[in-house]
Amino acid sequence: MTNHAGPAPDEPVIDVAALKKAEEFIEAEEGASNKLRGWLGVFASAVAVVMSVFHLYTAYAIVPTQSLRPIHVGFVLFLSYLLFPVARRYRHRVMWWDWAAALASVALIAYMLNGGDDFWDRNTSPDNWDLFFGIVLIGLILEGMRRASGWIMPAVVVSFILYALFGEQLPGSWAHRSYDVGRLVGHLYMTLEGIFGVAVDVSSSLIILFTIFGAFLQYSGAGKFFIDFSFSAMGGKSTSAGRTVVLASFLLGGPSGSGVATTVTLGSVAYPMLVKAGYGRDAAGGLLAAGGLGAIISPPVLGAAAFLIAEFLKISYLDVLLMATIPTCLYYFALFLMVEIDARKFGMHEVKFERVESLWSLTKQYWFHFLSLVSIVVFMLMGYSPVMSVFWATVASFLTSFLHRDAALFSYDLFRGRGPIAKQIFQSKFFQALEAGSTGVLNVAMTCAGAGIIVGVVTLTGLGLKFSSIIIEYAAGSLMLTAIYTSLIVWIVGLAVPVTASYIICAVIAAPALIKLGVPDFAAHMFIFYYAVLSEVSPPTALSPFAAAAITGGDPYKTTLHSWKYTLPAFVVPFVFVLDPGGLGLLLTGSIKTLGTANWGSVALVSVTAALGIAALAGGVQGWLLKRTTRIEQWMLIAAGLALVYPRTVSDAIGVALLAVVVILQVLRKEPGAASTQ
Repeated sequence: MTNHAGPAPDEPVIDVAALKKAEEFIEAEEGASNKLRGWLGVFASAVAVVMSVFHLYTAYAIVPTQSLRPIHVGFVLFLSYLLFPVARRYRHRVMWWDWAAALASVALIAYMLNGGDDFWDRNTSPDNWDLFFGIVLIGLILEGMRRASGWIMPAVVVSFILYALFGEQLPGSWAHRSYDVGRLVGHLYMTLEGIFGVAVDVSSSLIILFTIFGAFLQYSGAGKFFIDFSFSAMGGKSTSAGRTVVLASFLLGGPSGSGVATTVTLGSVAYPMLVKAGYGRDAAGGLLAAGGLGAIISPPVLGAAAFLIAEFLKISYLDVLLMATIPTCLYYFALFLMVEIDARKFGMHEVKFERVESLWSLTKQYWFHFLSLVSIVVFMLMGYSPVMSVFWATVASFLTSFLHRDAALFSYDLFRGRGPIAKQIFQSKFFQALEAGSTGVLNVAMTCAGAGIIVGVVTLTGLGLKFSSIIIEYAAGSLMLTAIYTSLIVWIVGLAVPVTASYIICAVIAAPALIKLGVPDFAAHMFIFYYAVLSEVSPPTALSPFAAAAITGGDPYKTTLHSWKYTLPAFVVPFVFVLDPGGLGLLLTGSIKTLGTANWGSVALVSVTAALGIAALAGGVQGWLLKRTTRIEQWMLIAAGLALVYPRTVSDAIGVALLAVVVILQVLRKEPGAASTQ
């Protein structure tokens, strides 16, 4: 299908091939897994269910760190080699080498656990068996990452390993003491600072539990409810199509944390509505991708990197949610502004939603799904840890699913004694959710294990301090230039690796540069997190726009440019809380404990000026505010937006003045208000 400039047909249809192509982009992010049948499928499902049950148990019981992290990696490696084929031609079957790698994963973890404290104590002088199993583990992780997410991430990890081994051969500031294989393997394999460090800690204690929680919501029908609710809530105005996508993206993406999955799920039902409203294929895909991107920065789940922020900074996950609240609101505010401008700029049509229940009827039947948006936060406010909060939120979602027949994770027939009980249990949505909880975390968990190698090399060689010194040197000590260079570094790294890996790499090599120049650590890490998220809409790894283009039939790169247009105003926000202490109000000063003493006047001021800046940038990017802008007005709006997001009184005054001048000019100018549809 090719893109076109005119209106699409009245009844656009998404064909099976388009959905299949979109699913391939989900596989590119989450891995192209085998669909196993027969006893092999039952076995793999059983292992996945056991993995989920084990992690739910560890949330409630006390399991030593030295046991939990290796067992988690063992489960992940074992399932990855069963479910991810070595090549596409071997898909949907398990070869002998897959079994060999899976069993080797079990053997090396068993070796670790059997070694007890002695194993961890001899990390500086590992014996021959330690070296053998350590090298095998590194190799298994590299191959597991290749199977799950392609060649790029393993290549990055290998480059860090080579950096550790051949440091003395490097030039200038990059040089360091070279480490032999024994010292490197001991550090990566036999300490909690390498493979089994922070990233795997978060994966084994938080990410897996949130993935299980998301699977429970998915199988209880929460996703479908959020989409239907958004359709019903938006009425039939010309802006309702875009508003529906924005609202549904937040409701659907908040509990999932997956940008590509949110884009595909929403696009498969919302694209025909966007076409009827007057959106072209590329613009519709760009909006769907921008909405999906919001899933990674939206509470209560955010992306996997958010859990890592809490662990790196040794703060509560609730603090991370708090810091994300205002930036998330500003992000969706930017999207709402863009769709409002679209409606006026292109003369969008009214859309009549068909076959959707009334808002009251939907809410009355499925109100309990809204608990998924608040339950985790409520439990944390009650004093529970993040681990216990998501555990009890999962229990709550299981129990509340029985409030409606369609949502129940066990069939009502099971409780009435109808049919074989064992068969009904194993075929229930409950067991499917447990299985999906484990299989859904494999890609991220493999990335975390690989990122552990990178973090281990950085801590061993001191690369983080070297790299930050180099950045500051190039920036001549300027915070503005350092922030710009850091954003570019994060963006470039994000072109090659997933969001989680991009954040981890840059958190250890780039964040120290900002912190050295006086930026609080929490602001530096949030800055890096937001620019890592930008990789989701940046080619060549622009998975969300490419998946949206597969659904709409648009051009992938034009769709990516449209998604940039929709998200660009919001991506100046991170500079607000980095360039000046006054901008920290956007992060609510970084801690739940400071809320009572926060200067709410300054928080309100920086939030309002940032919102005005986003509005000005949205108008400048679109070339439309109250009406079409002249070239001078467009540049004035862009200048006003940049001035308003810089948290200084003088720059705010300049920004407000420029924005006011443009508004006055547009009010006084007489001309037609709308153009033809794109």
